[in-house]
Amino acid sequence: MIILKSKEEVEKIAVAARIVASSLLALKEYIKPGMTTLMLDAFVEKQIIEKKGIPAFKGYRGYPATLCVSVNEVIVHGIPSDRIIRDGDIVGIDLGVIYEGFYGDAAITVPVGDVPEEVTHLLEVTEKSLYAGIGQGKVGGRLSDISHAVQSCVEPEGYSIVTDFVGHGIGRSLHEEPQIPNFGPKGKGPRLKEGMVLAIEPMVNLGRPDVTVMNDGWTAVTSDGSLSAHFEHTIAITKDGPVILSKI
Repeated sequence: MIILKSKEEVEKIAVAARIVASSLLALKEYIKPGMTTLMLDAFVEKQIIEKKGIPAFKGYRGYPATLCVSVNEVIVHGIPSDRIIRDGDIVGIDLGVIYEGFYGDAAITVPVGDVPEEVTHLLEVTEKSLYAGIGQGKVGGRLSDISHAVQSCVEPEGYSIVTDFVGHGIGRSLHEEPQIPNFGPKGKGPRLKEGMVLAIEPMVNLGRPDVTVMNDGWTAVTSDGSLSAHFEHTIAITKDGPVILSKI
């Protein structure tokens, strides 16, 4: 069941999402070669607590950290560790926050130092596909219009969409209905209605779409070792069009 939110509930989600956004922005400026991914986790947890938020991922289904930090070939759910970030890496950072019982969620992928042009293009296309999907978040449209817009942006560039993971509804729970694939024909699925709040999150691989989950049960990597990018926003469907609640 898709839960429609009142204006008051959307505002609570927006506060959580703004804490996510400001924390990601601070982290983007903080990250440097030589840091460990565990250092990033500690930095962001402090940011969230100072803003009166609660880390949403920590303890969620047993996840042990505040951030998901996914470096290079890691697609998503990378657990912070002693892994050192090096010049030329790309670092996917996924963050969730709870504020007064409501969740916000967003992700960015950050290039560290100098990266090749083809890697810069991967990041640009992935982020562009996110905004293409968001642009279809209109009252009366179909859920798969979002999915199709993402796919139509990515595949002509020769990249692969990860199909194992999808976007989701969000509100009083981190993951609510509906699931939002990043692929598929348009004109399918439930009608979009005012009060829906969605987390849209394309994950795009430089190589093949295949995923391998590591022995820790969380870390998902590209099976061919190729690079992967991930961007996400929490949005609200309104009568005036989609509103990005996690705007950085």
